[in-house]
Amino acid sequence: MLSFDIRSLESQAAHVDGRLDTDDPVWEDGDVRPTTPIKVEGRLSSAGPSRFYFSGHISGDTAMACRRCLIDVGTSVSEDAHFIFSSEGDDSSDDPDVYPFDPNAHSLDLRPAVRELWLLSVPKFVLCREDCKGLCATCGRDLNEGACDCAPVVTDSRWDALRSVRSKLT
Repeated sequence: MLSFDIRSLESQAAHVDGRLDTDDPVWEDGDVRPTTPIKVEGRLSSAGPSRFYFSGHISGDTAMACRRCLIDVGTSVSEDAHFIFSSEGDDSSDDPDVYPFDPNAHSLDLRPAVRELWLLSVPKFVLCREDCKGLCATCGRDLNEGACDCAPVVTDSRWDALRSVRSKLT
């Protein structure tokens, strides 16, 4: 459960131990979705009139394509989380680190903030292994499985001077 009664939060902090499911409606098209539910743990407490503070941790797993050979790679994401929620119309509503909520609402939903932190924490690129050789630019063969029969790529001779400098440095 990632939704909390605002009236009870004003008098007492809440322990958060919930999950954000992979098929939750908070996810949008194009989001890097988790392959397992995201575990959310922490503490949600009042931080003044119509302000709340969450401090905790999120963790989950996702699968992404290797940036060189396009094989699916499982990746774990684990991140500390610190969110400030403030009622709309408050002075800090222009602050990108503050999540606004409707001042007439009866509950505070953590899901949009968890989604945003997840998207910022997922790596942009992953490798299946450090020495991944990738795909042949000509035929598309996975070079990790062996060489292909394509002719070597002819390089532009205008770069020869820089190549000779590089060979002297290495």
